[in-house]
Amino acid sequence: MDGAGVDQLSDGELLMLGKEDLIRRLRRLESRNIDLMLEHGNMVMDVNRSLQVHLHEIRSLKEVNQKLQDDNRELRELCCFLDDDRQKGKRVSREWQRFGLYTASVLCKDVGLYLQKMGELEASQGVLWTENMELKEIVLMLDEERNGACSRSSIDSQSSLSNRNSSVPVRDCVFIITLNSSCNDLLLICRKTID
Repeated sequence: MDGAGVDQLSDGELLMLGKEDLIRRLRRLESRNIDLMLEHGNMVMDVNRSLQVHLHEIRSLKEVNQKLQDDNRELRELCCFLDDDRQKGKRVSREWQRFGLYTASVLCKDVGLYLQKMGELEASQGVLWTENMELKEIVLMLDEERNGACSRSSIDSQSSLSNRNSSVPVRDCVFIITLNSSCNDLLLICRKTID
């Protein structure tokens, strides 16, 4: 009988066995027990070794997890910063857009005023050009009259002298008025009829 059969024997059957048989069975059971203990020790050592490996892996995973959490926190802060920057950019773009619209409206009004003033200046320039042409014609006419008046005044003065000498009543009196001008000396002749 082997060691497995000893466990199934009753107390009476064990009492019927001899001492030598019992000792053999006892030694066999002890060696089996030692083998089982050694196997159990080896299994415990394997379990401990596996636990150490798993603990090392857990520590490594914890470190990786902590690093990932730090990276996640940094990325979250970066996302918040970028979102704030985006919001600021949108606000600045809206402000620039409002400023551009306001500037465009002001420029349109200013351009309208400038065009109106330009039209007024063009109209006044046309009036001045017309007045200048008229003044030019007047100056030319006065120049012609001055040249003609100088020749008539000499004739009229000679005739007045002859009239005084002939004791004929004076009917016409010639008044010669000289006007000093920056351009020319204009000689105006006024003829006054005496009744």
